[in-house]
Amino acid sequence: MNEHDIRELLAQHRTGKLSTEQVLDRLRHMPFEDLGFAKIDHHRSLRQGFAEVVFGRGKTPAQVAAIVQRMMLARGASHNILVTRADAATYKAVRRLYRAARFHPLSGVILIERTRTLTGKGTILVVSAGTSDIPVAEEAQLTAHAMGNKVETLFDVGVAGLHRLMHHRENLAAARVIICVAGMEGALPSVVGGLVGVPVIAVPTSVGYGASFGGVTALLAMLNSCASNVSVVNIDNGFGAACVASVINRI
Repeated sequence: MNEHDIRELLAQHRTGKLSTEQVLDRLRHMPFEDLGFAKIDHHRSLRQGFAEVVFGRGKTPAQVAAIVQRMMLARGASHNILVTRADAATYKAVRRLYRAARFHPLSGVILIERTRTLTGKGTILVVSAGTSDIPVAEEAQLTAHAMGNKVETLFDVGVAGLHRLMHHRENLAAARVIICVAGMEGALPSVVGGLVGVPVIAVPTSVGYGASFGGVTALLAMLNSCASNVSVVNIDNGFGAACVASVINRI
């Protein structure tokens, strides 16, 4: 869609040939911006409710900075900008452009917060089984926060000491969606799922000894959960869990 197409679209709206909803529907399919090494989808927020997120790993600091710069300069855009799996060098390149950028080294998340409008209807609770699972849990927490949700956390409440989890029954009951992050044998989401009546998004982590097979053991345990309100995302994918939780929390 080019400038002529947009002018024609607006003209049809002005004369009543197209409704506002029809115009919005067509704008949802506007093209991307081609940087050569990346194609930025500026209108993803219109289609999906949140702007495109930059996956930092595998990109050079200069590439990430260039993508972030174009997203910041996009006309009419005021959304938060999120970079996942970044390192200190990438953060340095981004912060050189935008001093408001904040780096969370534990999870590797860079966040430029430009708005704090809450679009979620309830609380997303991020629960981690152990302290070693916190990097993935933090990625989920920051992603859900950036996407306009109220987020709370419970860390280190795994099945090795269930009294730690049961001490927070009120927090579990108050949540609209729960993200449950666990490595080792991956048992915690089944326990949490049995205690609540809301969606539980299980995130297996690569934390554990040899037979955990880099998170495969936890993944299979979660996929075989007998708690019917548990769904599962990929190993260490706190970002993906937060995206799904955010969609659910907007409904």
